[in-house]
Parts: sequence; structure tokens; C-alpha cells
Amino acid sequence: MLIERRPVYGLVLFLACLLMLSAVRNGYADRPVPLKIVAFGTSLTARGGWQPALETELATCLQKPVKIESVAKSGETSLWALTQIDRVVAEQPDIILIELYANDATLHRFVSLAQSRKNIGDILDQLQQRLPQARIIVMAMNPFSGLRGLIRPFVDSYVSAHEAEAQKRGLEFVDHRPNWERLTPDDLATAIPDGVHPLPDIASKIIAPELVKRIAGNNCGE
Repeated sequence: MLIERRPVYGLVLFLACLLMLSAVRNGYADRPVPLKIVAFGTSLTARGGWQPALETELATCLQKPVKIESVAKSGETSLWALTQIDRVVAEQPDIILIELYANDATLHRFVSLAQSRKNIGDILDQLQQRLPQARIIVMAMNPFSGLRGLIRPFVDSYVSAHEAEAQKRGLEFVDHRPNWERLTPDDLATAIPDGVHPLPDIASKIIAPELVKRIAGNNCGE
């Protein structure tokens, strides 16, 4: 005995159409997928305060939502960062922004230049392997001064080592220091009162536009 199935199929199709129509009416079908960014670093990220400005400016430029999550901790080095790769991967980011040299370069953290270079190389290798579609950008942040600068006498060598490891893997490197150094000495001292951590509002004005330019390229008007 044959069972008539057509009415059942028709009902299923009708319900599917209703669900699709409801989704369109509620805007779900038209909502763009957000661009997901992970900022991976030290206190220059954890306390940086530049992420909201980057979200806003990049979203305006690209005409799509942008969401930035931070995997960052004050006072930590690239040794700590090696233990945080699972957290970065779990976010499934489209872009990863990395700054991990600043505390490696402090004399009292005892992370040698060779060890720092090996660590960032291992971090980049793991991220490339586990997130092959992600765009990875290694960064140099602001200059240091005062006591915070004195305890980092070879910081430029650490920056160069991280840059070299990025370039070896065909990854991008963004150096924010020249933009900071365009400020007058007095303005720079005001912007970075403790010699290492910029005021968030000024960091936003210097770091966010540079990253928008790098990430969006010519897709954003001047």
C-alpha cells in the first residue's frame, strides 16, 4: 500500500518558506558577517585603549561590523604568549595583531634576544598552521622614555628580531613608532606620561588610523 507523501512535503516546504521570510523580515539574512580581530600582546594592548577606535573607524571604512577581542596581559612576555595560543585560535579571527617584544626587552625579565626571537617565531608558526586563513600583523608600538626606557636599552634589537621573523614568514609588520615620533618632545611626554603607556585617547588617534590604512588599503577614502 502506497502512502501519499506529497501533502507532507508541501507542508515542510511551506514551513521552510515561512522561516526564511521571518529571517528576512528580522534582518538576519542581510546582516554582514563581522570582521573578527584578536589583539595579542602586553599592557600596550591590555591597557592600550585603541581598540574601540579601531573598531569604529574600520567598520565605517569597510561598511561592515568589526569586533576586536584582546588576549593580552600587563607585564607578560613572549613566554606567556606561547601558553595563550589556544585562546587566540578559539576566537577564530580573521586578523591577528601582535605586539610581544616590550617586556622581553626589559633587563629584569631575563628573556634574551635569541630566546625572544625563537618564541615569536614559534608563535607565528603555530598561528599560521592553526589559522591558515588569518591575516597576521606584527607590530612595534610607541617609544619608551625615562626609567621605563632605561630598563629596555636594547628594545630596538627586539623589535628588529620580531620584524625579521614576521618577514621570514611573509607576514606583515607595522611600525607605529614613526607616527609617535612626529610629536614634539613635550607632546610626546604628555602623551606617554609614565614613559611606556600612552593615554588611550592619544593612542587611538595614532594607532587606529595607521591600522585602518594597513587593513583596508585603498578601500577607504581619505
